Amino acid sequence: MQLPFLQSLTVEQSMVVQDVSALSLTIAVSLVVVKTFRELTDRGLLSQKLSRKLVHITSGTGFMLTWCLFSAAPTARYLAALVPLLNGARLLGLGLGWLHDEAMVNSVSRQGDPKELLRGPLFYVFTMSVVTMLYWRTSPVGVCALALMCGGDGFADIVGRKLGKTHKLPFNRAKSWAGSVAMFMGGLGLTLGFISFFAMLGYMPALTGGMVQRLALVALTATVVEALPANQVVDDNISVPIAALLMGSWVL
Repeated sequence: MQLPFLQSLTVEQSMVVQDVSALSLTIAVSLVVVKTFRELTDRGLLSQKLSRKLVHITSGTGFMLTWCLFSAAPTARYLAALVPLLNGARLLGLGLGWLHDEAMVNSVSRQGDPKELLRGPLFYVFTMSVVTMLYWRTSPVGVCALALMCGGDGFADIVGRKLGKTHKLPFNRAKSWAGSVAMFMGGLGLTLGFISFFAMLGYMPALTGGMVQRLALVALTATVVEALPANQVVDDNISVPIAALLMGSWVL
């Protein structure tokens, strides 16, 4: 997608300007999303747990939506990947005590402990950056992995806390049937939405019935992995996308 004011430049110049502009806008959007939830949490309008998961969902999906702003240059994916890396640098600074922002910590952590940012949140942005560089907007495999990590896992926690207090999974009492269904449906729904959007823009082939079935298998695999007790040891911001990437690379 090329912006109108770039048409007077050479192809190479327009790509550079477009990508720098897209990078700047993506960083701005990322800051606005995090600041919005930070303010809502600080004012007591959102609980800390809900704010954390809403940041988990919206920051990742919002970042993926901005991919269409970048050019077709080979370096575009690496510039885009700078956004989660910069967020990771901020999380690292907060977690190590080099930076101080109590409201920010409260909006993305479970207990308000800055050291928590060195685990799940840091794994989240690192995974997002790596998948962006390796797969970008041309691969349904990468899109599926990020949609399941950002949306699927986020929906699982929100719905599970609300509706999953009684009907727990027999092999993991910390997880519920409601949360797993939300993980599967939310992750698959976001995957189909993003692939349809990128296919419309010409970045990847359009969805077919067979592809939807295979994507459902990938989503089911990631859902099972997210529900396993092993996720109490291995962070699901690592295990879920890895499971999706492995299964996706096999069936897609």
